[in-house]
Amino acid sequence: MSTCIPVDGGVTAPQGFKAAGVHAGLKQSGLDMAMIVSERPAAMAGVFTTNKVQGATVKLCRERLNGRRGQALVVNSKNANACTGEQGRRDAEQMATLTAQALNLDAGLVFVASTGVIGVPMPMDKISAGIAKAAASLSAQGGADAMRAIMTTDTAEKQVAIEFEADGRTVRLGGMAKGAGMIEPNMATMLAFLTTDAEVEPDALQTALSRAVSQSFNKITVDGDQSCNDTVLVMANGMAGNRALNPGHPDWPVFTSALNRATLDLALMIARDGEGATKFVTVRVCGAASDADARQIARSVANSLLVKTSWFGEDPNWGRIIDAAGYSGADLREDLVDIRFDNLTCVRNGCLAPGTSLKDLEAVLKQKEFSVNIDLKLGDGADTVYTCDCSLDYVRINSDYTT
Repeated sequence: MSTCIPVDGGVTAPQGFKAAGVHAGLKQSGLDMAMIVSERPAAMAGVFTTNKVQGATVKLCRERLNGRRGQALVVNSKNANACTGEQGRRDAEQMATLTAQALNLDAGLVFVASTGVIGVPMPMDKISAGIAKAAASLSAQGGADAMRAIMTTDTAEKQVAIEFEADGRTVRLGGMAKGAGMIEPNMATMLAFLTTDAEVEPDALQTALSRAVSQSFNKITVDGDQSCNDTVLVMANGMAGNRALNPGHPDWPVFTSALNRATLDLALMIARDGEGATKFVTVRVCGAASDADARQIARSVANSLLVKTSWFGEDPNWGRIIDAAGYSGADLREDLVDIRFDNLTCVRNGCLAPGTSLKDLEAVLKQKEFSVNIDLKLGDGADTVYTCDCSLDYVRINSDYTT
């Protein structure tokens, strides 16, 4: 089986993709609009928010995804174009039309995404100028600028690229993402875009992406709030020259491995960059009556404000953890629960473990990264969630309406 090798370039690492990031004036300074374009139409797959309130761009992308083909993507930051009514829908369609005109493409092959503040009308004069500017700035080296242009409260850049072989051909898969707050499993105020020069059957691509998202973006949470604009899209333009990949192809496992790796890498970058975060925490639950119960408990613990603030204070308050597990609604017997911080046991059978050293536990929480491991001893169910602490800066950042 081919090996996956990290390479540079983000979304423009694969053959036939160009990208741009430009300043359109949506932000006072810095890049704020992005564009990604394939030289030829590509197979398209997507996964979107499960929120019943959805941005206009999400609704448009859902409809266009029925054709399973795409060639260009335009993205704006600073404005979510959500809860903007019929005008918001018209603005999303106009973004696609303007992009198609600038690139001489079929408008039906243009996908649109937005991120930012909810309920504010789109400044279409700036959007229009930004689209023209981005189309004129497209470059095979433009992946990093495109990635920076979609950032909002992000403090860290998020891009990946991977190289592997299929049918003896060199294939690349690239990706970029944004997200730092309003992050909860089933995706959040996060955008992720992936490109590959592999030839992939459209339905197989959708299946692979849905599975990859379930193991990556749906395993993270920052604050338990789910956005109305979550979008993950992947384009596969086939320019590597391999035979079409599908589950029956001998190189299908290496493709899905690359996709899983890229999405998980991007997801972990988001969790590490949680708004105001000072700690990256892995919450593992095992021994549950079912995987669903394990997932329920892991999310309950990872989203508890009392737990997250104790992590920020470097206080190994295991009582808050077992409490959050108890109210999760999953099956649990208090007298069976064990809890470890990294490899240090602090709870055995629901009580403080004999010989527990508070000093040693505090030392674990002083680390930038650590794990909380909960064993329910009820069955074989297991799940993992990646999260962060909640600091004073989270409150400061989210007290500003303009973010």
